Amino acid sequence: MVQTKTAEDIRHLNERIGHASRFIDALRDEVGKVIIGQSYMLDRLLIGMLSNGHVLLEGVPGLAKTLTIRSLSLAIHAKFSRVQFTPDLLPADVIGTMIYNQQRNEFVVRKGPIFANFVLADEINRAPAKVQSALLEAMQERQITIGDTTYKLDEPFLVLATQNPLEQEGTYPLPEAQVDRFLMKVVVGYPSRAEEQLIIRQNVQGLTLPPIHPVVSIQEVLAARQMVREVYMDEKVEQYILDIVFATRNPEQYKLEKLKPLISYGSSPRGSINLALASKAVAFMNRRGYVIPEDVRSICADVLRHRLGLTYEAEAENITADNVVEQVLQKVNMP
Repeated sequence: MVQTKTAEDIRHLNERIGHASRFIDALRDEVGKVIIGQSYMLDRLLIGMLSNGHVLLEGVPGLAKTLTIRSLSLAIHAKFSRVQFTPDLLPADVIGTMIYNQQRNEFVVRKGPIFANFVLADEINRAPAKVQSALLEAMQERQITIGDTTYKLDEPFLVLATQNPLEQEGTYPLPEAQVDRFLMKVVVGYPSRAEEQLIIRQNVQGLTLPPIHPVVSIQEVLAARQMVREVYMDEKVEQYILDIVFATRNPEQYKLEKLKPLISYGSSPRGSINLALASKAVAFMNRRGYVIPEDVRSICADVLRHRLGLTYEAEAENITADNVVEQVLQKVNMP
């Protein structure tokens, strides 16, 4: 049941959110001292953080994915760890294991790099399925079991995984059910010509990167995350989200018969939940206490592109998930 808010309620909510979201600009400025361009990627990482969801970044090497994630964690005064996924990696290398202590004559727990606020899973598709499963379990349950003891992971807990779309040899593509655990799949593009010129100058001159200082506390992030859930979403916007998701499952009901042979399966219910949460985070970052349809449209491709299954016919016609989402957005009526 959606609780209707009056204009006065929305005004008060706008004021509170305007105050609570001030740190967003400070974060952007601090990370911007090191990262040139890539504002789209940084905003998606912030949306993931505010929505309490994990983010999968896909892009060719050299696009500052790792540097952006590390800089963000430094600006938040959070614990950061990086795991380089390789074919010989074991689950214990990620979550930790029991080690025998000869002096104490007992087994003790050695925690793995998963025990951090920001975990960078670099080239996640290079590790075998059992390692991916160990990581995905931690992402879903937000706890780790080592031996017979279960440990809750600290909040915020955010997994930022990267994968290289170019190389296919020696990789283990993530199964659809595992990819679905990610709030968003963000395709990272190349910088603009002007931005790349600045990158060249910065690196050729051999200038050391300026230090990143913490500008936000973990408590502020957790409070902002709670505030995001308070952002008002009208029932018409909810229906709009449902129409988008259901159009990926039953395109013929939305006069999208051409998509029927191209989609093998549509978005899961996680797509609806995450699209609503991410839309609220977009509104929060825009210092609004309510969601508008443009918020949903702006984040739709990132939330849904990894939740759609395409047929061989779609691949033969070079139809991508982004093309499908674009056609759905064009056809579904916007409130």
